[in-house]
Amino acid sequence: MESTYSSVSGSIYSNLHKPAVIIAACFVLVALALSLFLILQHLKYYINPAEQKWVVAVLFMVPVYATESAISLWNPKLSLACDILRNRYEAFALYSFGRYLIACPGGERQVIELLQDESRKLLQKPLPDHTSASPNKKGSRVWNFIFQPGVLGEDLLTIEKFGLVRYMIPKTVCAFLAVLLELLDAYCDGEFKWNCGYPYMAVVLNFSQMWALFCLVQFYNATHERLKSIKPLAKFISFKAIVFATWWQGVGIALLCTVHVLPKEGKLQTGLQDFLICIEMAIAAVAHVFVFPVEPYRYVPIAESPKVTTEKTVAEIKLEEGDKEEQAVVEKTDTKLEVPGTSVTKSVQDIIVEGGHHVVKDVVLTINQAIEPVEKGVAKIQETIHQRSEGSDEMDEQVEEVEAEERVELEGEGTKSETVVGIEERLVK
Repeated sequence: MESTYSSVSGSIYSNLHKPAVIIAACFVLVALALSLFLILQHLKYYINPAEQKWVVAVLFMVPVYATESAISLWNPKLSLACDILRNRYEAFALYSFGRYLIACPGGERQVIELLQDESRKLLQKPLPDHTSASPNKKGSRVWNFIFQPGVLGEDLLTIEKFGLVRYMIPKTVCAFLAVLLELLDAYCDGEFKWNCGYPYMAVVLNFSQMWALFCLVQFYNATHERLKSIKPLAKFISFKAIVFATWWQGVGIALLCTVHVLPKEGKLQTGLQDFLICIEMAIAAVAHVFVFPVEPYRYVPIAESPKVTTEKTVAEIKLEEGDKEEQAVVEKTDTKLEVPGTSVTKSVQDIIVEGGHHVVKDVVLTINQAIEPVEKGVAKIQETIHQRSEGSDEMDEQVEEVEAEERVELEGEGTKSETVVGIEERLVK
């Protein structure tokens, strides 16, 4: 029965594979053409590096997803490697989108001032009659983050960055674990078995992804008034649609294969996921043209006025009128407009160098924040042990003092008793 079932699923895959590759390739070409053109436009008009470096990183999500899905669909042997790389870039794209939201109001300093002002406004508001707890009450930080994130002030920015980097780190660790488990034949991609690594990693990554997205939502709730000019809701929905569609789509296909709604065949399962992603990336590329347009960056802001240079060239020419020749001087003035940061080479260099610097800085900050409670706990344990050791030393000293005093008293009593005995002997004599 199983051999018949597997042969049927294998025939379905072999019959559909070639048409699926051709159709997916057409959608991938559309996605690549639109996305790469939009990316080159942003690199050409690269006048706001603080924002555009993260916009380009987000836009690259479509070419990366489309290319890797097409390769995986064409050659199923490369599906695991492509899936790992695709998921790694998804984590970086999510981080880049969070950094883009921070850059739009003017950078971290402006965001901190904005969040602190919002926190002061909320804390000055009178509490409802049925609420007796204060927003500043100790132990209510989690409650405030869930229901009233603006109250946290600067801490909200730290939590948002911590949530984004916390998603990047498990993605990286799980990618290496997936490769290791696949070599040991214990990963079982798409199979929900207790002795396989896939379901456990799916739970960990799903929780990390949901938390990172929730941090973005809470940050948006606290800063949406300041972000109105960039229409963040459309950008947020388009980005979340890609992340959710690819992740839950893969989990849903795996569940349908587990309950035998779809043929439980590895190639068919991964091929269906890759085929759908290729189609979705073409749709996402079209959406990005409208959601992340280059028009706001075509015009140079007043703060970054262009440098105007003039170059004058003088030339002598001969004019002939009949038999007469006359020399004339011609002057030509060329005006050049140099806008800082509009070179594609400089744009790419800024994205790689400065963007990498921000990533490393936030990762180090997150690791330090994660290690800090552990260090405090270890220090507290060491302090407790030290206090107990000091206490035991003091107890030993007190015991020695008491024993010494008792010894002196006993010695004193012994001399007194000897004296009394001596007097009694003399009286008897």
